[in-house]
Amino acid sequence: MPYPPKDGGTIGIYNVVDSLGSCGNEVHVLAINTPKHFIKDSEIPDEVKQKLHLETVFINTNIHVFGLIKNILFSDLPYTADRFFSAKYQEKLKELLRKYTFDIVQIEGLYMCTYIETVRKYSKAVISLRAHNIEHEIWQRTSENENNRMKKMYLKHLTKRIIKLKETSINEYDILVPITERDEAVYTKMGNLKPSMVLPVGIDLSKFIASGYVNHKHSLFHIGALDWVPNQEGLLWFISHCWPILKNKVPEITFHIAGRNAPSSFLKKITQNDIIFHGEVPDAGEFIKEYGIMVVPLLSGSGIRIKIIEGMAYGKPIITTPIGVEGISATHRENILIADNEFSFVNEIEKVVSDDSLFDKISSNAIRFVHENYENTRLAIKLTEFYKTYSK
Repeated sequence: MPYPPKDGGTIGIYNVVDSLGSCGNEVHVLAINTPKHFIKDSEIPDEVKQKLHLETVFINTNIHVFGLIKNILFSDLPYTADRFFSAKYQEKLKELLRKYTFDIVQIEGLYMCTYIETVRKYSKAVISLRAHNIEHEIWQRTSENENNRMKKMYLKHLTKRIIKLKETSINEYDILVPITERDEAVYTKMGNLKPSMVLPVGIDLSKFIASGYVNHKHSLFHIGALDWVPNQEGLLWFISHCWPILKNKVPEITFHIAGRNAPSSFLKKITQNDIIFHGEVPDAGEFIKEYGIMVVPLLSGSGIRIKIIEGMAYGKPIITTPIGVEGISATHRENILIADNEFSFVNEIEKVVSDDSLFDKISSNAIRFVHENYENTRLAIKLTEFYKTYSK
């Protein structure tokens, strides 16, 4: 569901389809309206519906024990993909494909590849797979950090199924649009022979005004979906391993966390001195502008972190891990700060807090980097030209 664009997944989809529409393309979006991103039809602005010809199909994608057991026993699909396949959605897709003659059918993410057969049967359009990330890496890395033996076993099982789905989906599409060069290389290694073009997630830079020192730089912040396991995992690691050392060295520092759907068990673990939890904030941009230094301590996950790009667009010094910066060709100590353990994390935060010139350098270079690489309209024009080359 691309609207409202409030987290990495929705922003990544909304920005590309909206900008494709702005470039003179006729865009039709058929979205799965899930409990996680549910929105009533009446709450979607008319201009969004009209511009994107947006239609939705509700599917209950919540995890259920019975559904999980049924999937393990009777399906070859990973449960993460099985939950998104629906006969109701398939019928609506058939209806659209019969009604309109499309040049391109753009599939958003690996799990929607289960509908490729339907598209082939009812349309002659070129099928484009927009690969959001390397799905199996998310779960493989999560399994490596999991201490519960049963969960670890299941996550390894899930990873194998996702790899199998990816292998069976390779070259079933006509063209590939990965969002990072690294992801493109993984697809190539797995056997992709189709034409591909790397297209990072773009942002509307007119909405971003750098804030610099709106608040003193002794305030750290993190914003992201807190029902996403890699975000929970990274924050708990940071609070457990880095925060006590940092508070000892910089007593006045504070840490502000914002995000939706935080489990109560997670909230109990982050309740500490000078850690302020804001919940789901009404305006992510205003929250980002309010505080000084962005912390993104990712230990797992895959793809590109849109909130890092947005933070850079606001001129925020960002401290993240090598995994956090995957797919973003930023440079350590030039336009971002990268740390791979608790000691380097604390060290980098100390340096940017104490050194005004480093803070200003990272801030201004981050803004320049985003303007040069992630401007939405420029990327949409590039994708349009790529599609024209291969459309029938």
